[in-house]
Amino acid sequence: MNIQQRIQENFSASIQAKEEASNSLGEPIQQAAQKITDCFLNGGKVLTCGNGGSAGDAQHFSSEMLNRFEIERPSLPALALSTDTSTITSIANDYHYDEIFSKQIRALGQSGDVLLAYTTSGNSANVLQATEAAHERDMSVIAVTGKEGGALAPLLIENDIELRVPNQSTARIQEVHLLITHCLCDLIDRQLFGE
Repeated sequence: MNIQQRIQENFSASIQAKEEASNSLGEPIQQAAQKITDCFLNGGKVLTCGNGGSAGDAQHFSSEMLNRFEIERPSLPALALSTDTSTITSIANDYHYDEIFSKQIRALGQSGDVLLAYTTSGNSANVLQATEAAHERDMSVIAVTGKEGGALAPLLIENDIELRVPNQSTARIQEVHLLITHCLCDLIDRQLFGE
């Protein structure tokens, strides 16, 4: 195997995945950024969730909101539901791993808040239950998915938004998810604080 050729193939595949996603996701990303901006302006917060690399993406978004993205500005209310190991392990131990996010949403989520849920397959059972719990709490859901949207896509309702990366590779989907996250952060900052 030619290592340098393999590296170039990975870069090329990532670029192609991003170009394909840019053609279909521009409008939904704009809508998602507006939904989160409106949530903040109305005193709401964003709860984020995901598993594995998607948990990292969820935490990344929350950290960019709570600290800052590229400009100095006040902190914005966002909370990653994958960061409290005591809560996660107690729910998984006492109930079921599928409930680690939904139980937190039922306790912390309020009407007008937004759930930002990352799942490359759209089939993570705990993200599906999180979506149902968010709807019970009158929250909007922004689902950041890939492939065919999985079991999550049919759960989304009129006020929800799906940002589905049109790709089959988990690695490529996650790479585009990071770019989507940065697009959201950039647009939210610009809408709330200007250029």
